[in-house]
Amino acid sequence: MQLIDYSQTSTWNAVLVLGIIAVMILVAIHLRRYKVFHKSLLPTAVLGGFLMLIVKLVGVKAGVFHTDSEAYIKFNNVLQVLTYHGIAVGFIAMSLRTPNSDVKKGDKLVGPKSGAIIVSSYMIQGLVGLAISIGLSYTVMPKLFRASGILLPMGYGQGPGQANNFGTTFEGMGFVGGHSFGLAIAAAGYLSACIVGVVYLNYLSRKGRIRRGEYEPVAGSVTVDNPNEITETASESLDRLSLQLAIVMGIYLVTYVLTLGVTEGLGAISEGAKNAVGNLLWGFNFMVGSALAIATRAIFRKRFEARPKDLKKQDNYLLSRISGLAFDAMIVAGIGSIEPEQLSGLWVPFLLMAVAGAAVTFLHLRFVCRRVYPDYYNEGMLSMYGMMTGTISSGVILLREIDPQLKTPAANNLIIGSSYAILLGAVLMVFVGMAPKSEVLTFVTFGLIFIYYIILMLFLCKAGRKPEKQQEKDAEETAE
Repeated sequence: MQLIDYSQTSTWNAVLVLGIIAVMILVAIHLRRYKVFHKSLLPTAVLGGFLMLIVKLVGVKAGVFHTDSEAYIKFNNVLQVLTYHGIAVGFIAMSLRTPNSDVKKGDKLVGPKSGAIIVSSYMIQGLVGLAISIGLSYTVMPKLFRASGILLPMGYGQGPGQANNFGTTFEGMGFVGGHSFGLAIAAAGYLSACIVGVVYLNYLSRKGRIRRGEYEPVAGSVTVDNPNEITETASESLDRLSLQLAIVMGIYLVTYVLTLGVTEGLGAISEGAKNAVGNLLWGFNFMVGSALAIATRAIFRKRFEARPKDLKKQDNYLLSRISGLAFDAMIVAGIGSIEPEQLSGLWVPFLLMAVAGAAVTFLHLRFVCRRVYPDYYNEGMLSMYGMMTGTISSGVILLREIDPQLKTPAANNLIIGSSYAILLGAVLMVFVGMAPKSEVLTFVTFGLIFIYYIILMLFLCKAGRKPEKQQEKDAEETAE
């Protein structure tokens, strides 16, 4: 048997990267104590990601790192792998959480409507992104990857995890710099959430339409669950966190086995089917994991109903902490893995998409949130804008500026809406996989996205009605 040499750097690669991520987060926490960073509302993990990117760029410029060195390449590869797995682990942990009973009160359609808002935002982002990339490819940038614009909803709407996955996939299909382009879009989304969100908050505050609340911002996903919740391990020697991690990672293992089995089974029938479906499944492994987590949650619920004396297996508080940890690591790793030099020649589409994406998302959400959340429009709109340009954490951070105690249903709408968005937004994955395959399919995808957007908007306009007070307020604002 060959003995392992624990002094070799290769043995420490993953640990070293995780250690660097930890240091960046600690530095970011310290920086947020300063007023300029505290008032910016930039999430700690996002700030940590930008710090890592800056350190990496300064090191390259100073000659400390060499982009063609084996160590540098391995470092970036580990960052990409962490980004890929972080989104899956985070979504599995979120999907395992027992739904808050308060969400079921009030408007019974709030879940589907919130999900439709999220997915319609994906669609309008996709339309704008494709319009820009198609327009540039037929005019001033004929060599531009025509379907690159569909990465806008991946970066803005779904964050660095999906931007990383599909940017890498597009790069393999001929989009030079696709990986960094997707992650740069995601990074621009965070900046949009913070800059536009803060500017709009200050505007509303000056107009006297809101009152800013005081709260202490935190990193990761925010939860109001009881940390002392009694679960199955409460009276056992096994640590409560160990059980939650075991369930999450067990589901992720089943996700891998299932995905591998499907792709290999398709390969035995057709290599083309294996490549087409396999790439989609591996790219969207977080959706497979989420579906398995939801099924597991249903099994646990049935077992608990059949044997009410048994203690719960899920601990919502710890599952939220696991998802928060996974998303924080994913965000730092994703932003840190951006290679700005790969954006050479892509700055025009990047800047156009970044600005247009922020503008169209803001205007779209202002329109639909007035109809769906008439009783808490500002809270609903700001939280959705933060999530649709950053992550759920960005949405909650903006929300807590005007609703520090989370008294409105806006925070719950983000969570339950995301569950419905997985179902309503599944078609987006088909669109993203189809768009880059040919010029014709790029235009077909654009048309299908437009049709689906119209369908969602008809549903939202029909399901949402502005009350008379809101209509009078809108008329006064228009008159001003």
